[in-house]
Amino acid sequence: MIRRRQESMYYSDDIVEEVLRSNNIVDVVGTYVHLTKKGANHFGLCPFHSEKTASFSVSERKQIFYCFGCHAGGNAATFLMKYENCSFQEALQRLAERAGMKLPEPSYDEEQKARQDKRSRLYEINKETAVYYYRLLRSPRGRRGLKYLTDRGLTPEIIKEFGLGYADGSSNDLVGHLRDKGFSDEEILEAGVAAHDEKRGLHDKFWNRVMYPIQDVNRKVIGFGGRVMGDGKPKYLNSPETDIFNKRKNLYGLHLARRSRKNRFILCEGYMDVIAMHQAGFSEAVASLGTAFTSEQAVLLRRYASDILLAYDSDGAGTQAALRNIRVLDEAGMKARVIQMQPCKDPDEFIRKFGAEAFEERIREAVNSFFFALDIERQKYDMSDPAAKTAFEQEAARRLTGFGDEIERENYLRATADRYHIPYEALRASVGRYGRVTRPSAAERTGREDSAGWQREGPARVPREGPAPAGSGRGTAASRRSAALLRNEQLLLTALSDNPALLGAAEKYIETDDFSEGIPRTCAQRLWDKLRRGAGEQAAAEVIASFTEESEQEEAAAMFSRHLEGSLEEREREKAMYEIMTAILNASVERNRTALTEGKGSLLALTAQKKRLDELKRQAGNRRNG
Repeated sequence: MIRRRQESMYYSDDIVEEVLRSNNIVDVVGTYVHLTKKGANHFGLCPFHSEKTASFSVSERKQIFYCFGCHAGGNAATFLMKYENCSFQEALQRLAERAGMKLPEPSYDEEQKARQDKRSRLYEINKETAVYYYRLLRSPRGRRGLKYLTDRGLTPEIIKEFGLGYADGSSNDLVGHLRDKGFSDEEILEAGVAAHDEKRGLHDKFWNRVMYPIQDVNRKVIGFGGRVMGDGKPKYLNSPETDIFNKRKNLYGLHLARRSRKNRFILCEGYMDVIAMHQAGFSEAVASLGTAFTSEQAVLLRRYASDILLAYDSDGAGTQAALRNIRVLDEAGMKARVIQMQPCKDPDEFIRKFGAEAFEERIREAVNSFFFALDIERQKYDMSDPAAKTAFEQEAARRLTGFGDEIERENYLRATADRYHIPYEALRASVGRYGRVTRPSAAERTGREDSAGWQREGPARVPREGPAPAGSGRGTAASRRSAALLRNEQLLLTALSDNPALLGAAEKYIETDDFSEGIPRTCAQRLWDKLRRGAGEQAAAEVIASFTEESEQEEAAAMFSRHLEGSLEEREREKAMYEIMTAILNASVERNRTALTEGKGSLLALTAQKKRLDELKRQAGNRRNG
């Protein structure tokens, strides 16, 4: 059977399953995320949201991943789609290449083909626009822009490397050019390179500006930034967000910086800082895109390097931006260092005045982000006043409590005492009085798995009510019942995917229609089918692959990522399994009984179902009393 796949393509189930089975998800994910084996699974910092403690789990047995923090989940193809922002087709092709396989040509459906074609047209428009501005810069009409760039010390080579261009004063020359290339007015407007009003109609968005093409990590042009020539406003103008351009999830210069092989990034404020640093040999420089640095961008940087240096302006605004970004990076589990720019305003000015070697020396002397923030805080206190000095030292002690790891906290404690001439024992005692505040990860709150795949969180062996599903109306009796039922359905499907041999016992009493409608029932139906055909522990990954939407895949991944709590003996697990099945079947009987009173359903089917429930209860009772 051929099934519709995400992002405009068809592949048979057999092909998808063959590709997935030819790739070990631990190897795939491990290329991007540092994983540590704990029990049966591997854990690491989630690449899809900010966190300090690993809640991202990868199951080698089941070939799936799941984050207990942001609930992202899926198989190896899903991971590549989310990480590389690519289509299912592209992800499958990459996996096939890793395994040395050649995929057949895919087929397309009309709706998905239209979506993919639209994105392709936007990429084409941006590429054509970048080429147009690039050529215009080198024409007589681009003299003003070229002079500005050369006056800033940029070489022809660096201008070419970044594809810099110029938009002159004409109101619709680009629009006319794109029309001649066969693009419709609607497409040109959607790409964000033009604007529309009643007076001028469709006209160029950028004019009298030096143009900075913005490229994604795959070097595709996704948007533009433009710096006005003269005193016009705004000084910088950026493309609006489109289907291919999200300012929060991209960084200027990352397409080059991620290939620098320096295992570090230098985070700057603007386009010119990035370009000047690349020209000086600092090819690891990147910048945010006209907005404040975001948690999404922090996670994006964490994918490629662990060392982050901040090279912001030395004025008050730059200092405040650095302090804010230190917090963003800290929330993403990353430490930063701050490069001191004095006596210059920014990296561009510093490098032009003192050279690359002097800047490299500043990198070596970069201040740890904790001490940078504490140095700024210290400026608020009159250190000659005993009361003010005490207040500062108490603030230092309070901040030291934020280090959860004891070794790290002790190292910072000693360094703080030395840096600010505070008696070590007094500072240590003060830190102890404030107490250590740590936040457990979502994985720690949910429970950790032992080597058998059973979570350790308290002694309970009977499933407890979990958190209410999104939108379920937390707090009501109905929502609590719904949450408990979903949890039981997740527990049963997880247990079956962990141990396919349990299916024979389970299907004596439970049918797939006994699961709740929607993702739970669909997962049960597809899991039953795959296990009967001998899919084994990788059945979960194949079930997830059968869904067409990313949100559905994540819900499906959650169905196979819920384990019984406590380190249980085999007999206790069996008892718990029968209690779980009883709860699921009992809820199904209640649904069908209600349906029958409303004139729906079948009395014969309900009678047969109640018979199964009675037998299941007897078996559960025997195991409880045995």
